[in-house]
Amino acid sequence: MSLISYRDLVGVAYTEEETKAMAAEIEVVDGPNDEGEMFTRPGKLSDHFPEPYGNEQAARFANGGAYPPDLSLITKARHNGQNYVFALLTGYHDPPAGITIREGLHYNPYFPGGAIAMPKMLNDGAVEYEDGTPATEAHMGKDIVSFLSWAAEPEMEERKLMGFKWILVLSLALLQAGYYRRLKWSVLKSRKLVLDVVN
Repeated sequence: MSLISYRDLVGVAYTEEETKAMAAEIEVVDGPNDEGEMFTRPGKLSDHFPEPYGNEQAARFANGGAYPPDLSLITKARHNGQNYVFALLTGYHDPPAGITIREGLHYNPYFPGGAIAMPKMLNDGAVEYEDGTPATEAHMGKDIVSFLSWAAEPEMEERKLMGFKWILVLSLALLQAGYYRRLKWSVLKSRKLVLDVVN
């Protein structure tokens, strides 16, 4: 989620005060200061979401040698991305008869090759919703897909609204241009030319 900052959440899911409080919970390495030293400070709205691992080696060690991808654009990067991510998150099964999976891999028919290093992450009741909604695997998967879709294009709703406004304005301009053309050219189109040819 390296492309999303805390300020992107303001007005979408949280108020500015709530987002500032969330950002302040993280420690950000900043600097250098006047003495050339790096220092830590509480997070601000302009800071990006923190990386889950300190570096690539730590990420590989924690995930059995596989480097987890940045999921900021996954729903746009894959064909039919939202359905792909949902199927991937909820599609873990035991391998069918005759298929063996290497140690450290998990069977998921929706992943190319069927063997994925990421273990099953969603289990019923894993989170607790504030409104009391039952936390089923499918519901959590849908929430994750919705968030990743928003993260891929946080400005999509504004862009679509702006596109609608432009289409409306251009349609009115087209009608006005058509009326003006008809008004100006109607005289020339409706005139009669009479040629008096003398032999």
